[in-house]
Amino acid sequence: MDAMAGALSENSSDAHKHGLFFVFAAGVLWSTVGLGIRLIEDAVVWQILLYRSISMSGFLYLLILIRSGKSPFTLIRRAGVPAVIAGLSLVAAYSGGIFAIQNTSVANAMLLFATAPFMAAVLGWFLLREPVRGATWVAISVAIGGIAIMVADKSGGIALMGSLAALGSALGFAVFTVALRWGKTVEMLPSVFLSGLFAIVITVCICLAQGLPLLISAHDGGIAMGMGVFQVGAGLVLYTIGSRSLPAAELALLSLAEVLLGPFWVWLFLGETASMNTLVGGLILLVAIAGNALSGKRRKPPPITAP
Repeated sequence: MDAMAGALSENSSDAHKHGLFFVFAAGVLWSTVGLGIRLIEDAVVWQILLYRSISMSGFLYLLILIRSGKSPFTLIRRAGVPAVIAGLSLVAAYSGGIFAIQNTSVANAMLLFATAPFMAAVLGWFLLREPVRGATWVAISVAIGGIAIMVADKSGGIALMGSLAALGSALGFAVFTVALRWGKTVEMLPSVFLSGLFAIVITVCICLAQGLPLLISAHDGGIAMGMGVFQVGAGLVLYTIGSRSLPAAELALLSLAEVLLGPFWVWLFLGETASMNTLVGGLILLVAIAGNALSGKRRKPPPITAP
C-alpha cells in the first residue's frame, strides 16, 4: 500500500515537473512574437495575419485530427455559438497584437497584453456571474495604475494607437477565455483552428478592399508562416498539455515568462529598449499579476480532456 502511494506521489511529481516545463516552453515560444514581427520587412498587419493564419490552421487541423480522430469541423459544430465567438474574438486579438507591436515598443505591447486575465475576470463576473476574489479586485486597481503610467508619455500619435491596440488585443483574449467558460469547455484548439479560418477570410477581404497584394515576399511570408506553426501552434499544444497538471496560480506566474522574454529578445537581437514610463508602469503591472497569482488558492484547473 505504501509502495503504491509512493509510486502515485512520484507520478504526480513527475507530471508537475513536466507541466512546468511544457507551460514555460509555451511561454518562450509565445514570447518570440515581437521578434518575429520586427523581422518582417514590408508586410502590413493584414498580410502578416493572413499568412500566419494559413500555416496555423493547417497545423492545427492535422493536430486535432490525429489527437481526437475527428474532424475539427465536427468538434466546432458540437461547441456551437461559444466557439464562433471565441474564434472571432481571437481574430481581434491577433490583429490588435500585430498592429500594437508594429507601432509601439515590444515591451509596452507585451506588458499590456498581460492585462487579459484581469479583463477576463471582470467579464466573467459581469456576464457569467463568476465570483471575483477581493485580492483580484485590488490587483486590477493596481494594474490600472500601472497602465496609466505606461501610456502617460504616449499622449498622441501612433504610439498611443499601438498601446490602445495592445489593450484591444488583451480584451480579445479575455472574450475568448470567457466564451470558453460559457461553452463549459477548456478545449481551446478547435476554437483556435476556427479563428484561423475566420482570419483568412477576413484578411483576404481587407487586403482586396485596401488594394494590398495577397502575395508578399518569400522573406516576410516565411517568417509569418513560421510564426503560425511554431510561435502560435506549437505554443498552444505545449500549453494545453502542461496546464493539465498545474494549479491556476502557477499558470499565471509562468505566463510572465512570455511578458518578460518578449522585450528581452528584441533587446538582445535588435537593440530595442523601452521608455522609463513603460518600465515603471510595467513593473507595477507585473507586481499586480504576481500578487494576484500568489494570493490565489493552489488548485488545479479543470482537466483538459480530449473530445
